[in-house]
Amino acid sequence: MANDPVLHLLGLARKARLLELGEEPVGAACRAHHARLLLLASDAAPNTCRRCAHFGQMGGALWLELPFTKEEIGFHLGRGSCAVLALTDPGLAAAVAEKLAQREPGRYGPAARQLREKADQALQRQREKRQHEKNLRQGKHKPWAAPPSPPKPLSAHPHPNSSTKPKPPRQAAAACQDKDGPRRPVRLPKSGPGTRRLSGKFRHNP
Repeated sequence: MANDPVLHLLGLARKARLLELGEEPVGAACRAHHARLLLLASDAAPNTCRRCAHFGQMGGALWLELPFTKEEIGFHLGRGSCAVLALTDPGLAAAVAEKLAQREPGRYGPAARQLREKADQALQRQREKRQHEKNLRQGKHKPWAAPPSPPKPLSAHPHPNSSTKPKPPRQAAAACQDKDGPRRPVRLPKSGPGTRRLSGKFRHNP
């Protein structure tokens, strides 16, 4: 039992401070979304199983039942007993699940594949982050890109309803208002007994 690969990985995680032990620390890790895999002892109480399932649902983490008792887990980790554990590193969580899948592929295989995908994604994000920090230290920037082309100028032809449209001369406008054509001059009657002259013009008295 001391040389079991699963317990060995749990011991390494404990030394690296990547393992939470007990209900309260596990619940806090799940609330902070730091837990990657919850592990439950095989002889845990039903209430502990329900709380573990609740923690996993709250933190978005898988939970698995270990083939070890509370005393076996606690003895290997330096405690009297331990019923609930939480791994906070995605790589260690995938490694523990894969070791369990080697024992019982049908029981732990799907969880091991899912955790391995998450671990690979986390590793890829870490690589991209380190590369970005390295580029900043070396003063590297993104390749130069041409600025966007300026917008096209408006059309030179004014809008038909625009106020800049030239207005026709007054005479032309007056001629346009007369539908019957150009106005004819009005002939005034000649001076006679019934007319009188006012301001240079003859006006007829009826």
